[in-house]
Amino acid sequence: MKNQTQNLVLTGLLMALVTVGTMIISIPVPATHGYVHGGDMMIFLAAVLFGKKKGALAGGVGSAIADLLLGYSQWIIPTLIVKGIMGYVIGSLSNGGTKPILTTRNIMAMTVGVLWMTFGYYIAGGIMLGSFTAALAGVPGDLLQSGVGMVLFVPICIALKRTVFKRGVYLN
Repeated sequence: MKNQTQNLVLTGLLMALVTVGTMIISIPVPATHGYVHGGDMMIFLAAVLFGKKKGALAGGVGSAIADLLLGYSQWIIPTLIVKGIMGYVIGSLSNGGTKPILTTRNIMAMTVGVLWMTFGYYIAGGIMLGSFTAALAGVPGDLLQSGVGMVLFVPICIALKRTVFKRGVYLN
């Protein structure tokens, strides 16, 4: 029972971190009716350290809640799907937080996740805007957002690995 409660609380906290990370840094992109944000960094953290299930829930639900709260309700469903799959893919391909954070495998996992997210939002944008040509305008912003998220992920993960996780609080 204790592990179920801890996992539920941890998953909720990860979703909240993604939501807050998305909302704190939120730069609107008028061309796509979307925004560039810092939430991807938290999706990377959730997926790499805690695996595919928590990565998917944190990425999908946390990002969808941010869309709702920021007034981008038209993006809730696409975001739930795209970011959920992104978290799942990264968590599936990474080494699950059991090895050093800066591994080729983790970098590749995040890169595949970024490419999926960019493609997923391109398709969603093309459908929503009625033009796949117009949806291309969002691709650079998606790549920039995730690239910055990957860079910011590194010091945060290293700091976490040196503190809480060394003391055995880590749940997978």
